[in-house]
Amino acid sequence: MTVWTRRAVAALLMVVGLGLGAGGAALAWYGGSPYYLLTGVAVLVSGIMVWRRDPRGIPLYAAMLIWTTAWAVWEVGFEPWQLLPRLLAPFVLGLALLLPAVRRAGPRRPAAALGWPAFAGALLLALAAGGLLHPDGPAEPILRRGIADRAPGPLAQPLARIDREDWPAFGNDQGGTRFSPLADLTPQNVGGLEVAWEAETGPDTPGPATALEATPIMVGDALYLCDGHNRVLALDAETGRERWRHDMSNGTPPSGKPCRGVAHYAVPDMTGPCAHRVIAASQTPELIALDAATGQPCTDFGKDGRVDLREGISAYPRGQYYVSSAPQIIRGKAVVGGGIPDGQFWGGPSGVIRAFDARTGDLAWAFDPGHPDRIGAPPPGETYTPSSPNSWAPISADEALGLVYLPMGNATPDNFGGLRRPFDEEVSSAVIALDAETGRLRWSFQATHHDIWDYDTPSQPTLVDLPTANGVRPALIQPTKRGEVFVLDRETGRPIKPVTEVAAPQGDIGAGERLAPTQPASLDLPAFRGATLRESDMWGATPLDQMLCRILFRQSRYEGHLTPITLGKPVLIDPGSVGGVNWGSASIDVDRGIMIANWMRFPDRVELVTREVANQRQLTLSDGQSPGGDADRPMLNTPYGAYGGLFMSPLGVPCTAPPWGLTAAVDLTSGRLLWSKPLGTARDTGPLDIPSMLPLTVGTPVSGGAVTTRGGLVFVGASMDRTFRALDVATGRELWQARLPGGGNATPMTYRSPVSGRQFVVVAAGGKPPLAISLGTKLVAYALPR
Repeated sequence: MTVWTRRAVAALLMVVGLGLGAGGAALAWYGGSPYYLLTGVAVLVSGIMVWRRDPRGIPLYAAMLIWTTAWAVWEVGFEPWQLLPRLLAPFVLGLALLLPAVRRAGPRRPAAALGWPAFAGALLLALAAGGLLHPDGPAEPILRRGIADRAPGPLAQPLARIDREDWPAFGNDQGGTRFSPLADLTPQNVGGLEVAWEAETGPDTPGPATALEATPIMVGDALYLCDGHNRVLALDAETGRERWRHDMSNGTPPSGKPCRGVAHYAVPDMTGPCAHRVIAASQTPELIALDAATGQPCTDFGKDGRVDLREGISAYPRGQYYVSSAPQIIRGKAVVGGGIPDGQFWGGPSGVIRAFDARTGDLAWAFDPGHPDRIGAPPPGETYTPSSPNSWAPISADEALGLVYLPMGNATPDNFGGLRRPFDEEVSSAVIALDAETGRLRWSFQATHHDIWDYDTPSQPTLVDLPTANGVRPALIQPTKRGEVFVLDRETGRPIKPVTEVAAPQGDIGAGERLAPTQPASLDLPAFRGATLRESDMWGATPLDQMLCRILFRQSRYEGHLTPITLGKPVLIDPGSVGGVNWGSASIDVDRGIMIANWMRFPDRVELVTREVANQRQLTLSDGQSPGGDADRPMLNTPYGAYGGLFMSPLGVPCTAPPWGLTAAVDLTSGRLLWSKPLGTARDTGPLDIPSMLPLTVGTPVSGGAVTTRGGLVFVGASMDRTFRALDVATGRELWQARLPGGGNATPMTYRSPVSGRQFVVVAAGGKPPLAISLGTKLVAYALPR
């Protein structure tokens, strides 16, 4: 038995050594660190020596541990999550060498008694040497304006007048501040929050897995929300009891798309049924109007309460045109955009923006960039312009100015722009303002020029009145996937905070493609993205998959932010298509001028290939059963296809080091960072999607937004660890947390119940399939005990 134990340990060492040595040789060939090759040889030789009962095997392995410690600290300093994959596995494997069957296998040497003190001393020296030699890393874009000494006090005038104690729209107000004037909950008492009620929105229905990502609205004494299964529900605001639910499907099965919100409209001078109505979009897609009191269709809206949004759209495969964001109500009109899955085909559905009379459902106007002067529907036999830029993200509006603001995506497909037309280039990956009465373009600001990275503008534009040296100006704050945050005059679209055109990487692109020479940057504010990546930033659960990630890094083209998509060679896109900042948008403490945003540090790895190679790899159209982001990007009707997604290790963990998801606060007056902290623990995540159960803060990937309150609090879910949190808005300190029945991957909301007068905080615990976050079907409300 002793022999077999020793040989098993030796064999394990040899296998690990061979793996590290072979991979290390490949990494060195690509110009990477020689550490893995040298260490692999050492571990292999150590294994051979142990097999042969050569007593030098154990000291050799110990020496490897010492140089590994020095190398690890030299590369990453004393960052715990960075050191973990470098040191844990080698030291755990080394414990096997302490087994009696291994340790006593060879003749004892006189120096053996000195082994432990010498080893400990050498480790201390390795730690010290690595720490002293550790180089400074590249500049962090989030720190480019510095860190504020303290949180700002109350402003002389709030940035917006938010007085209502309900939550009447997706972002609370038309301007999407996600701020509540309620102050019953404070840093002093928020720790007393407990579950007030849970509402079941399910059950799940047959079809693709989809998440509950909705932010309910609250009007009167009821909450209204939708889900990804074509349902609209009304709940009692005090008890969570279901009042009604309506099936929007009309016989069309769900297609895996989220429904993130609904709208409420009170018809002027109308009483009786449908005087108050809920307007939502189904996955058909159709625009639906329901009586807020009963859930019955409003028969005076469209045809029996429905408007078919497919009218005027060119033919497309099922599921490749949808509406996921709440309609925006302005001047009696319901404004909707549409989403198109990424990377599918040129000639796909139009990205037309449309407004419908909120009472009758009649088309009020359409903004089709290919026909900028046409207000109405296309003539019979024609369609809206195919493959025009779309707007899938939440919409904002200014009732007084009569403007509606739309964050714009790309003209599909995302990774090749050679076929885009001049009108596409004008409004792609931009924020635009349309006249609410006519739908005509009033201004456009482009956040990414000639976007080939899938940098849609994903966040709801946030409207505030911003103090400047020239007086208070009507402002629009636009976060982006690139991490840049632009502050514009919402009347004119001109920058309030300076925008600088910065030179962008060039060259090595496919025939027919072009690149913008510069890209806009808002240098007076932090950028919500990570520093320029290095090989040492690669991560993994073990040294082996970390090494593989380093090989992938070296095999890829990467020249920093906005590295061009290159034919025939994978490219790292950082931030990736999940951001930066995504649809969770920003929340503004309007009393103190503090902006809160959840953001990601998670690259994509994308490879552009010729049409011939795309056909050989059988890159196929999406089946339309997901919200997009599929690895296959066939890009039909173009010269190319693409394949890619999140930059992951073979064990299903990110190839870049944590934190991946963070939440941060910025003083909008000074432009300085107040705080930024990782969001989420490793409890519900791990290699191969197996929960690690480690309650250690890691900064998991995030999806969803935050809300701020006059009580000085930030409420946020968004992380992968099924946890809902309350933070101090001034410091980011966690004040309270609660375990959710599913991932809290939605933006929460808060309101005062007219029955009890209590402040409730509500979040959807629905999870997120693309991020492997636990799915759920419950809405959870918290309040202080009666």
